[in-house]
Amino acid sequence: MRIDVFSAKPHDLVFMQHATQGTALDMQFHEARLNPDTARLAQGAQAICAFVNDDLGGATISVLSDLGIKLIALRSAGFNHVDLRAAQAAGIAVARVPAYSPHSVAEHTVALILALNRKTHRAFNRVREGNFALDGLMGFDMHGKVAGIVGTGLIGTVLARILSGFGCELLAYDPYPSAECEALGVHYVEMDELLGRADIITLQCPLTPDTHHLIDDAAIARLKPGVMLINTSRGAVVDTRAVIRGLKSGQIGALGLDVYEEEADLFFEDMSQSFIPDDVFARLLTFPNVLITGHQGFFTREALRAIAETTIANITEFQSSGAPLHPVKLPD
Repeated sequence: MRIDVFSAKPHDLVFMQHATQGTALDMQFHEARLNPDTARLAQGAQAICAFVNDDLGGATISVLSDLGIKLIALRSAGFNHVDLRAAQAAGIAVARVPAYSPHSVAEHTVALILALNRKTHRAFNRVREGNFALDGLMGFDMHGKVAGIVGTGLIGTVLARILSGFGCELLAYDPYPSAECEALGVHYVEMDELLGRADIITLQCPLTPDTHHLIDDAAIARLKPGVMLINTSRGAVVDTRAVIRGLKSGQIGALGLDVYEEEADLFFEDMSQSFIPDDVFARLLTFPNVLITGHQGFFTREALRAIAETTIANITEFQSSGAPLHPVKLPD
């Protein structure tokens, strides 16, 4: 069985090839992102493997269907970039990696919090220039601060455990409360209360119609002034233009992002010899209290190994039974 892997980076080759040892799978790797034009590279394949910023809209699905593709194996947990109705109509199964390493994303979230709080990224640059002044680098004790976690799935639960260790008071919003989080001392509250009380807010929720632009102008107006906002979930959970207005007004005191709603044209590429064509993103970079990483929260050895192994397990199970281990289906 031939599987064509799109948006393939060197690390994908290493971990995917290791995971396919002992199988009869023929993996073909393409650096190109998947879209209606590049989809034709999969001529002769029976399945394709895609990542978070690949285009799996209706037009791409149509091309894949014409090529005889029967399986889309996502090497990600999120699937908001897939037109599931088009895939179902085309008879193409969709599989995902529901969990890989919640520790990787949760720990990266804490890294953003600590860096923004103690301004370690700014201090690093100062010291390299021989500037040892402390002006402008003052932070706050994490102990005793109120942390609000929006979404307490696997990642949110690990994050709650870490923040509990710092001595934070923990609030959470989730339609489905976690008994494990409650045992950690997490208090579930309505979204308005979380927005108004939290000193630090982290977004760990999936992107759905209900969470699209969850943090908009109205939500920002309800924030505790000077709050730190961290998003390591999906970019479009945050209305970027509204957040810029919140930064300018001081309502948002610090912003950490590992995702961005228009990241597909930026992230995972080296643009250092070019320029950033996105004016909104470029505006974000002008704020000294903003720290952005390029969707690297998942990027640990343990997570990449788990992603590759689960992806290959989805493919081999589909090959043998006609259904992947972790299918993505349309909601009832």
